[in-house]
Amino acid sequence: MADISLTASMRSNLLSLQQTQSLMDTTQERLSTGKKVNSAIDNPSSYYTAQSLTNRASDLSSLLDSMGQAVQTIQAANEGIEAITEFASQAKAIANSANDTSDGASIENYMKQFDEILKQIDGIAKDSGYKGVNLLDGEDQELKVVFNEDRSSQIEVKGTDASSVGLMLDEAVNNWQTNEDIETSIRQTEEAISSLRIMASDYGNYYSIVQNRQSFTKSLVNVLTEGADNLTLADMNE
Repeated sequence: MADISLTASMRSNLLSLQQTQSLMDTTQERLSTGKKVNSAIDNPSSYYTAQSLTNRASDLSSLLDSMGQAVQTIQAANEGIEAITEFASQAKAIANSANDTSDGASIENYMKQFDEILKQIDGIAKDSGYKGVNLLDGEDQELKVVFNEDRSSQIEVKGTDASSVGLMLDEAVNNWQTNEDIETSIRQTEEAISSLRIMASDYGNYYSIVQNRQSFTKSLVNVLTEGADNLTLADMNE
């Protein structure tokens, strides 16, 4: 079949219609996707730059979950330390009460209370874990928190032993036979309280660091996403 012959003006009109249709197709695609750059064909530089920003934002977003869990793990340790500190203070008060009396039956009763408090301290130290990590259950426990996508920025939170053994708290020394024995228990509780305050300060510092990095990462993800959108999103008004 022979080709249809077109005059110069007809060809010009046909080309104009084809260009108009192409522009309409492009506009329709932008309206349906909300983007002016949908592939590398549209704008290679903007497309690949936006893709790089989006990928980084995605990588950082996945780290936010682990940071959130790290915050909870440290918070669990903080709660445990606060409770143990209260029990240590209670143990000190009991020992002081025993030291203020010479009645043997009363001293024996105080001694039983003191030893029971130490059991409670051990129980709290054992139960202060979160998702398998217990920072109060010994120095072999460790929490590693990664802050960026290439793992070059991270922090390691070392565990400690907050049990009665780790705090150097002995059961009623020599069954509190003498005031010196009771005084020894009082000194041990004072040293334990001092150690617990140091632990609280350390974990409080870690808690603050992870929270601040979490907030920074959220803001950075927003910046990266906005930057990618600026390169690819269509102007719907236009």
